[in-house]
Amino acid sequence: MSAYMKDKTLFYCTECGNESPKWMGKCQACGSWNTMVEQKIRHTQTRVSPIAQDQRQARRLSEVEDEEELRFRTGIGELDRVLGGGAVAGSLVLVGGTPGIGKSTLLLQLCGNICDTYDVLYVTGEESDRQLKLRAQRLGVRGEMFVLAQTDMDSVIRTAEAVRPGVLIIDSIQTLYDPDLTAAPGSVSQVKQCTNSLMKLAKGSGITVFIIGHVNKEGAIAGPKVLEHMVDCVLQFEGSTRSSHRVLRAVKNRFGSTNEIGVFTMENTGLQEVPNPSELLLEGRPLNTPGTCVSCVMEGTRPILAEIQALVSPSGLSVPRRMTDGFDYNRAMLLLAVLEKRAGLEISRCDAYINVVGGLNIEEPTADLAAMIALASSFRGRAVDSSTVAIGEIGLTGELRAVDNLEQRLSEVRRLGFTQAIVPFHGSARAPVQEGLHLARVRTVREAIDLAVQ
Repeated sequence: MSAYMKDKTLFYCTECGNESPKWMGKCQACGSWNTMVEQKIRHTQTRVSPIAQDQRQARRLSEVEDEEELRFRTGIGELDRVLGGGAVAGSLVLVGGTPGIGKSTLLLQLCGNICDTYDVLYVTGEESDRQLKLRAQRLGVRGEMFVLAQTDMDSVIRTAEAVRPGVLIIDSIQTLYDPDLTAAPGSVSQVKQCTNSLMKLAKGSGITVFIIGHVNKEGAIAGPKVLEHMVDCVLQFEGSTRSSHRVLRAVKNRFGSTNEIGVFTMENTGLQEVPNPSELLLEGRPLNTPGTCVSCVMEGTRPILAEIQALVSPSGLSVPRRMTDGFDYNRAMLLLAVLEKRAGLEISRCDAYINVVGGLNIEEPTADLAAMIALASSFRGRAVDSSTVAIGEIGLTGELRAVDNLEQRLSEVRRLGFTQAIVPFHGSARAPVQEGLHLARVRTVREAIDLAVQ
């Protein structure tokens, strides 16, 4: 075998990680301006003779062993739910979120739960081992685990091969560097190379690797987009650091559903699980106040009741302001247009704001009806009955579309004490009768608004 050194200069976009052989003012991939930076890469390439190469042969799919993946419980029920029933041995999991949201806290609590059963190696590149111990004492983490305060990727791999842990924690991937690359730690090339080394370690030795990743100003995980394609699972923390509510969502999961969420609250002793998120999200809900309505959305297999608030006021601007928090902006603009065209509310000259209480991000269209009723309630200045829930998807002609899992949604609505549910006419006839819950079946958004906002 012979090795040689090769120097190469590339330009990377700091926003999306797109590579280019020359500098450009505008990134051709994401369209960002002045984000291309120069990176000089120096790495060693090794030529291997054909005899030494892997001789693994292709096999038929029927010949591949169909053993189930080996899962283990993390001791944190909400995390197990998001992962699809527990962590898979030999998987590579990326945990992202804004600073202070609880990424390191969650994984340190995980270490405390499983270190009696599995050997755990916690690699910290952002703090010393003494600082990590102080944080563990504050969180009440008990049990023995291995700690390595190191940023050299080669040292991390050698230590992991020597310790042979069942779980490896990397905090964080942006602090690691490969000495074969001349780029600075946290650069696109370093993040990609270090993640690739960890992926080989996980798949080759069966070690479950959890990686903490920082996010950029847009909220996406920093580094190249290929980073999310390399890992098996991508978990994203949602919520504001100013609020105690935290939502953990699976953006990607090769071993389970991506629709499940885990709900936590941040306390002095760390993250606490919330087994019933609906009660938490509806806590402190204002009664008999215009501009609020409750809907029931499905997050995986779990129905969750969420309060949607709206504020509509006359605008003094030539172009009225529109703002959403926790609700898709483009979807909100569509609903405002339908509200004016099909319901007859002159809302085009008003500022409109929509907020989902509790830091929850609603992506399901079944919350359309509750958002439109909240907007109409604020516009007319009339409150919606506090015991009413609205469930339904809105079409461009103002019709209400049938929703899935209606029986499960209504059961959660009834359990939390609501007495009336406004639902689409189509598809609701098959829903079983819930004792004490009246179903108001409507066909159009105008009927729903006239019923809810009297």
